[in-house]
Amino acid sequence: MTPARRWKLSAIQRTELWGRWKAGQSLHEIGRALGKSHVVIQFLLARRGGIAPAVRRRSGRTLTLAEREDISRGIASGCSIRLIAKGLQRAVSTVSREVVAMAGDLSIEPMKPISKPWASGFAAKLCLLALHTKAAGDGCE
Repeated sequence: MTPARRWKLSAIQRTELWGRWKAGQSLHEIGRALGKSHVVIQFLLARRGGIAPAVRRRSGRTLTLAEREDISRGIASGCSIRLIAKGLQRAVSTVSREVVAMAGDLSIEPMKPISKPWASGFAAKLCLLALHTKAAGDGCE
């Protein structure tokens, strides 16, 4: 029995793959450098059309960790939301939304609202067929 092949690459390997591809190296050269077959490299490149994916980063409109901590300190010291927003040069609604997202528990975890949407972007979602099959199976027989 042959061992199962693993096509996935680590984040460092993916960065190296796209760097080598952009530098003009052949599939065989990239494959040798990464310890994969040239067929695997071709498959991985073809999935993206040979174009490197954009680096994932947060929007400039989202609050930074420092701003979240400033909001936390402001609420803990009894400042109004308007005063905090003015100090951060942000809209009052943005600061208010952050207060609601933290559910009033601003002094403990300013990182909590940051990690939730970031992690949920990678959450596996059920396909429509699975959803409809599951719903049909829940009915009375």
